[in-house]
Amino acid sequence: MILSTALFVVLYHGFEGTEGLTGFPNVGTWLIFGVVLLPVYVMVIAWFVGTPRESTAGVRGVGYLVGITVTMWVSMLILTILIGISFFGGSPEPFSSPGP
Repeated sequence: MILSTALFVVLYHGFEGTEGLTGFPNVGTWLIFGVVLLPVYVMVIAWFVGTPRESTAGVRGVGYLVGITVTMWVSMLILTILIGISFFGGSPEPFSSPGP
């Protein structure tokens, strides 16, 4: 009991889990989309406002980025549902049926 409490304090620093806050609106999501992907945003903007300007290459690049992103998000959604069913006895929050 003392070991688990000590591990909780060391690992989580007093923060609770994000129960009821699964999916998009989480702190890590804003960090990833705001800070980590900043070079990608700069690259996409440079495709359209830089010189020499090739709009067709820019549109193609944006299409590739959107396609890769959608593929990753959908595959992770399916994997999350499968993990929930396999290990936790049901699909995650938004996809589970309402309780009794």
